[in-house]
Amino acid sequence: MSRFIIACGGTGGHLSPGIALAEALVARGHTATLLISHKRVDARLSDQYPQLSFERVPGAPFGWSPLVHLRFHWEQAKGLLFSHRLITRVRPDVIIGFGGFTNAGVVLAGWMRGIPVALHEANRIPGRAVRLLSRFARRLYLPPGVRLPGRLGVMVRHTGLPVRSEIVRLPRAEARARLGVDPTQKFLVVLGGSQGAGPLNRWVTDNQAALAQEGVQVWCVTGLGKGEAAVQEFPGRNGQTVRTWQEPFSDRVGLLLSAADLVLSRAGAGTLSELVRCEAPAILVPYPFAADNHQQANAVSFEQQGGGLVVKESALGGLRQEVLDMAFNDWLLNKFRGNLRRMSQENSIEIIVTDLEALASGQPPARHARPTPAAQTI
Repeated sequence: MSRFIIACGGTGGHLSPGIALAEALVARGHTATLLISHKRVDARLSDQYPQLSFERVPGAPFGWSPLVHLRFHWEQAKGLLFSHRLITRVRPDVIIGFGGFTNAGVVLAGWMRGIPVALHEANRIPGRAVRLLSRFARRLYLPPGVRLPGRLGVMVRHTGLPVRSEIVRLPRAEARARLGVDPTQKFLVVLGGSQGAGPLNRWVTDNQAALAQEGVQVWCVTGLGKGEAAVQEFPGRNGQTVRTWQEPFSDRVGLLLSAADLVLSRAGAGTLSELVRCEAPAILVPYPFAADNHQQANAVSFEQQGGGLVVKESALGGLRQEVLDMAFNDWLLNKFRGNLRRMSQENSIEIIVTDLEALASGQPPARHARPTPAAQTI
C-alpha cells in the first residue's frame, strides 16, 4: 500500500479529476489525501465524498494588482509551511498536482523532502502553475499532442483527464425519467463550469420563451451565487407546456449530459472530458478571458475531433438559430455521438494509477513514458 497526496482545489475542473483519481487509488488499496482550497465550490463538491480525506490548504489566486499579488505570496508562504507539516504527518510516497494555486506549497515541500512529484495538465495550453512547477516533477501527464519545452528529465505520458466514477452515460430515456424531463421534447443543457457563466445564463433568460415555442426544454446550471433554483413554464407552439429549469449547482452532471440532445457549454478541460464520457454533442462558447486563451484551444481540438461546434461569446446574439438547427438535426447529432464514442475509448485513470504505483515503488518508468526533449514547444 502506498500513500498519496493530491493537490486539486480551487476550481471544479481541478477538484473533480482529483476526486476521480483518489477513488481509483483507494479502490486499489492505497490511501489518498486531497488538498483543496477554502472556496465555496470546493466545500460543496467535497461534501459529497465523506469517504475521502480532505485537507484545506492556505492559498490565493495569482494576480498583478498590488494587494492581490501580496496576498498571493503571503498565502503561498502559509501554504508551504502547512504542506511541510502535512507531509511530516502523512508521509506520502508520491505527490500529485492538478494545477492551480493549491499546488505550489505542497509541490515545493515535497521536492525539498525528496518525494516524487507528478503533475497533470488537462488543457491544450498548459497553465502557469504546471509550467512553473514542472521543473520539480518526475512525471508529467499531458493531453495528446501537447508538449512542454525545456523540461529535460521529466517523464511524460500523454493521456486524458480522470472523470469521476458516477459520471457515466445512461440510456437517454432513463436519464430523462429520473430528471422529470418530457421525453417527447428536445432537451438543451447549459453549463458554465464550476463557477457558472453569466453570459450563458443571460442568453438562457433572453431565449427560453422562444426556445419553448419550438418545443425545446432547457436546464441551466447557473453557478453558485448566480441565482436560485427555479422552474418556469412556457407555452409551446402546439399548446403543450415546455419547462426551463435553473439551479446553481448540480451533482447530477452524468444524468444531465445523458439526457441532453445538445449541450451549450464553456470549454474547460473537465467539462469536455465529461461531455466525451457521456457522448453529449455540444456547442462550446470558450471563456474569452481564460489564461492564455486555453479554453479556445480546448474547444478547437474538441471541434476538430468531431464532438461539436465552437461559437465565440461575441456571437451569442445569433446563437438561438444555431441551437435550433442542431437540436432538430438527428443525423448530425448521431454523427457527433459516434465521434465522441471514439474519443472516449482510452481509460485515463487506469493508465495514470498504474504509472503512479510504479513511481511510488521506485520502479523504472513504463514504456509509454518518455523524457521531454528541450526543443519541443507547446
